[in-house]
Amino acid sequence: MRKKVSYFVLFLILLGCPFLASASADGMSLDLTRTAIGYIAILIFVVAYGLVMAEEYLQLRKSKPMLLAAGVIWIMIGFAYKEQGAIETAQMALEHNLLEYAELMLFLLVAMTYISAMEERRLFDALQSWMVSKGFNFRALFWLTGFLAFFISPVADNLTTALLMCAVVMKVGGENTRFINLACINIVVAANAGGAFSPFGDITTLMVWQAGLVRFTQFFELFVPSLVNYLVPALIMSFFVPRTKPETISEYVELKRGARRIVILFLLTILTAVGFHAYLHFPPVMGMMMGLAYLSLFGFYLQKTLPRSLEKKRAIAMANNDNAALERLGSVVPFDVFRRVSMAEWDTLLFFYGVVMCVGGLSLLGYLSVASHLMYTQWDPMWANIIVGVLSAVIDNIPVMFAVLTMNPDMSIGNWLLVTLTAGVGGSLLSIGSAAGVALMGAAHGKYTFFGHLKWAPVIALGYVLSIVVHLILNTAEFG
Repeated sequence: MRKKVSYFVLFLILLGCPFLASASADGMSLDLTRTAIGYIAILIFVVAYGLVMAEEYLQLRKSKPMLLAAGVIWIMIGFAYKEQGAIETAQMALEHNLLEYAELMLFLLVAMTYISAMEERRLFDALQSWMVSKGFNFRALFWLTGFLAFFISPVADNLTTALLMCAVVMKVGGENTRFINLACINIVVAANAGGAFSPFGDITTLMVWQAGLVRFTQFFELFVPSLVNYLVPALIMSFFVPRTKPETISEYVELKRGARRIVILFLLTILTAVGFHAYLHFPPVMGMMMGLAYLSLFGFYLQKTLPRSLEKKRAIAMANNDNAALERLGSVVPFDVFRRVSMAEWDTLLFFYGVVMCVGGLSLLGYLSVASHLMYTQWDPMWANIIVGVLSAVIDNIPVMFAVLTMNPDMSIGNWLLVTLTAGVGGSLLSIGSAAGVALMGAAHGKYTFFGHLKWAPVIALGYVLSIVVHLILNTAEFG
């Protein structure tokens, strides 16, 4: 069996032999774009990504096909480069891609751990309870959930923010499918727009920041364009939301001990990451990992002081004859930071690994050089970046942005900000274009749908176009 596999791979290499000689001038990398290996690699990537896009229907986690595709593509690359005596080049490229992934993965892992810790301390439950208890009408809730999604997503990621706001909408919306659909569209657009002007709001902005192409403060030049991207469709859709009040029952949510201090530690972690990058020129992940130490030590403090805290609260509850409080105290579980780490979105992190390795493999085969020459040499970079946003509505913005970063075209700061904006907000054009949209289709199953979102695509596209126009007007100096 092993011989058959070897003969098959050798057959593929021989098919590509007429083109293997077309190495680059430096004699290092090979042009395999017109070989059987290249064609099969493209086919494998397309099939794997097709399975990712069908995740909702197949119930197959998106990381699984991408992990397999990455392994197969690099096996073929390894055989091809070994046959040509250039295996060191492939090894160096592989290690470079692994380093890229490791930095981003550790950064995201810390951010996800903090979000999980805030969720466990019931911060999001308390926010949800507050919104429900205020007795807002449907239109007020439409605007409130949208604005909160826009302003929370720059700190918490857009996926977590969208799910939090969707939970509120589902709770107050009941069987009002029309309101839930419009509110979910509004939340997706707002969360994606809010994540576009902050390195912490979306993986694509994080990648651009970690690559050192845009400074942390320069991302805030996208605030007004992002706000326009959200407000234009929101304003139009709001006229179709009724002013009637939902029938809801409010409930009191008590924050767990240390909830507010964890928020402060997260903000301190962000400042630490920015400081490492801005002043020491180290990767921001160093600051994030130091921030994980803040949370770990605070978790240790919470564990050690828990018995004394419970004793005080139990005495107060007994004095007030509060049986409900006594029951809650009996079910208190000590804070465990490693449990919070385990609650990170591992499917997303592993999917991201597959994307990085697949795109890195296609780059080594020569396909990204061809795409870069077409998009950023033959076309105007501005139009290329606008097309990137449209592509991200169909293909997840992560592989699209990683492909652009791997191409590394020579662009002005204005154009790098433009591609950050378009890749971030372009996914709102379709419900499948962003993680937030896909997640909400599952959370509001049957009430927020692909076709329900598609109906409002022209309105969202208007916001997309106007956000680009506003960026070109306000940040003209950055295109110099």
